[in-house]
Amino acid sequence: MTIELLAPIDLAFWHLESADHPMHLGALAFFTAVRGTAGGAGVLELLAARAAAIPRLRMRVRDVLLPVGGSAWAVDKGFDVLRHVRWLPLPDGDFAAEATRAAGELMERPLERGIPPWEMYVLTPEGETAEDADEDGRPFAVLVKLHHALADGMRAVTIGAGIFDQIADARAAGVHRVRPVPPRSWLPGPWQVADLAMARIVELGRAVGIGASVVRASRLDPRGTPALTAGSSGTRRLATAVLDLEDVQRIRRAVGGTANDVLLATVAGALRRWMLARGERLPVTAPRALVPVSRRSPGSPPGSGNKLSAYLLALPVTEPDPRARLAAVHGNMARNKSGGPSRGAGAVAVLADQLPAFAHRLAAPLAGSAARMLFDILVTSVPLPRSTLSLGGCPLREVYPMAPLARGQSLAVALSTYGGRVHVGLVADGKAVPDLERLARAMTDELEELLRVI
Repeated sequence: MTIELLAPIDLAFWHLESADHPMHLGALAFFTAVRGTAGGAGVLELLAARAAAIPRLRMRVRDVLLPVGGSAWAVDKGFDVLRHVRWLPLPDGDFAAEATRAAGELMERPLERGIPPWEMYVLTPEGETAEDADEDGRPFAVLVKLHHALADGMRAVTIGAGIFDQIADARAAGVHRVRPVPPRSWLPGPWQVADLAMARIVELGRAVGIGASVVRASRLDPRGTPALTAGSSGTRRLATAVLDLEDVQRIRRAVGGTANDVLLATVAGALRRWMLARGERLPVTAPRALVPVSRRSPGSPPGSGNKLSAYLLALPVTEPDPRARLAAVHGNMARNKSGGPSRGAGAVAVLADQLPAFAHRLAAPLAGSAARMLFDILVTSVPLPRSTLSLGGCPLREVYPMAPLARGQSLAVALSTYGGRVHVGLVADGKAVPDLERLARAMTDELEELLRVI
C-alpha cells in the first residue's frame, strides 16, 4: 500500500499550531437564495454530500514509524461528514455583520485532530426555513476552514471549489477525470543517480543562501508598531472590505507595475491611515510584510503538498505621498521578483524541504516564535476561478479569504478577486485590534485617494 507522507512544509504547519495560533485557512462566502432553490436552510445536505465526495476531505493525519517524526495522510475509516458540516442560525439584524462576527469567533477554534482537519458552517438568519428563502431571497453564508497542512491558497481553492455547482457538475460528468500515470521503475539508472545528486547539491546550496539571508534580515529587537505587535489573546476578529477591480486596473495602467503592486500599496496606505487615526506614532522602521508566492509552475496541477515561498516587503507607511508609496512598493517587488521565489529571507519556507521529519517536531514551535523577528504582517492573495459560481442554484455574491496569524502578530490581510471586485479579509487578534473595522474602511479610502492622485 502506498503511503502519502506529509510534505515537509505541511509537516511544519502541522506542528506550528498551538491553542492560541490555530493554523487553518478560511473563507466566508455570501450567497443569495433565489426562487426555485432551497436557499440557506436547505443547502446543508447538498454541501455535506459534495464535501464527502472530495477524496482529500476524507483524509486525516497519522504518525508513522519511518521516517522518524514523520506523518502521513490516511483515509479516515470512521469518516462522518456531519462532524464537519454544521448549520448555525444567526441572530436577527444585519446579516452580513452577524455572519462576519460569527466567522471571526469560529476562526478562533483549532480544528479537531484525529479526524480530517476541516470544517464548514452554513450560516442563516435565525428561524429561516427553505420556504422563507424561496419567497424573499434572503441571504445565507458558508464558512470554510481548512488546515494549512491540508491546503495552501491554490490547493484550498481547488478543494473548496468542489462544493460549487459548476465544478461538482463537471466532476460528475467526468470532465476532471485524472489520467493514470504510467508506472516508473523504483530503481534509478546511473544518469538518474547523477542528476539526483546534482539536484541535491543545488538544493543544499540554495538552502545555505536562504539561511544566510534570514540571519541578515532577522531583527534581534523586533519591537515595532504597537498595533501589529500586541500580545496574543487567542481571540479572533474578522472585518471585510470590497475594492473595485476596475479602479485597481485604472491605477495600474496609469502608473505601471502590477495590480498586486497597487493592492500592496493600498494596504500600506491603509495601515498609515489606521495608525494615525489611533493616535500612534508612525514606526521609525517600516513594518515588513510577508507576501506568499506559489512555487508551482503555471498550469501545473495543484498536487498533494504545499509549494510555498514568499517575498519580504517593507511597507512604506511613513511616506505621506500615495504615488511615492506605490512607486516604493513596485520597486521593492520588482527586486524581489528578479531574485525569484527561492532566494532571499522571504523564502524561509523553502528551508523546510531540507529538514528531516523529526526536526520539524522540535523546530516548528521555535520557528513560530521567531516569526516576529522576520516580519510584522502577512499579506496574501488567493486566486479564484473567473467564472460565476453558485451553490444549489444560489449565486455566490462575495467571498472573503482569511489567513492564520503567526505567533507575536496580531493582523493578517488576505485578498481575492471575484465578480470584478477585490474582496479583502482582515483577521486580527480580537483584543489587540478591537477597531479592525476602521482599518477596513481605510482600505477603501486609500484606493480612492490613489485614484484622485494618478
